[in-house]
Amino acid sequence: MVIKRKKGEVVFDIFNYLFLSLFCASTLYPFIFLLLVSLGVSGMHNSINPFKSINTANLSAYIHVIGNEYIIYGFISTLKRTLIGTPLTLIVSILTAYPLSKRNFPNRGFWTGFMVFTMFFNGGIVPNYLLIRSLGLIDKIWALVLPHLIATFTMIIMRNYFMSLPDSLEEAAKIDGANDFIILFMILVPICAPIIATVTLWTVVYHWNAWFDSMIYITSSKKQVLQVALRRIVLEGMQHTMEFQAEGDSFISPDTIKAAVVMVVSIPIIIAYPFAQKYFVKGIMMGSLKG
Repeated sequence: MVIKRKKGEVVFDIFNYLFLSLFCASTLYPFIFLLLVSLGVSGMHNSINPFKSINTANLSAYIHVIGNEYIIYGFISTLKRTLIGTPLTLIVSILTAYPLSKRNFPNRGFWTGFMVFTMFFNGGIVPNYLLIRSLGLIDKIWALVLPHLIATFTMIIMRNYFMSLPDSLEEAAKIDGANDFIILFMILVPICAPIIATVTLWTVVYHWNAWFDSMIYITSSKKQVLQVALRRIVLEGMQHTMEFQAEGDSFISPDTIKAAVVMVVSIPIIIAYPFAQKYFVKGIMMGSLKG
């Protein structure tokens, strides 16, 4: 059976697809432009046509960027921070969200409100620095991980997701003799794959892109994260980080090097996102249903 559509619906769909296509093009164009600049396509800096002279593309900038010690050390530090910080954040968030999702938890409203309060007010940079220094964490990876073990917003989302699960699951498990830890990690956590994948993606992106705390707490240049190296190259233009050009490679411009560094930093997250994208919408929707 063919349903005849109204003229207004057809016109709306046309404009909707047109708008979304233009929006998609507007987001892809800067990425394509930056990619071609990083490949050293001639005339890219003064041209609005990203496909002009594409036959001049080469990987020289990427070879120099990947071989630079600041990029290598930064990549290792960022990878270490992400691999340590993400699992710890997930564990702490789950252990905090699960009790707060229980209606019989003593003073649940007070503790939830207390944590929400921290979203709007904090001690500031100086007290945080004094705390990190007093704990002996200056120039250590833990200075970048421990202060961010839990994010209130993601904890609230996980709490709401736990609240959306039926109580019958826990009741049946308790009848079989399971304790709270078995119920949480063996029964509820596997069911919560969408919200866990969502929080994991948020945490990975945060740790991968963070730079300000590293600039404050990390004093050794070899322990700085990748984003600090990127910031020095793109914004500060420090000479020792711009020395990518070996003798005989003078055709590699600073803009090409900057674009290559941005691409090297961005590509890992772009590759990782599709694997968590299918859980993203479901996790957000389910985590926002109850308060």
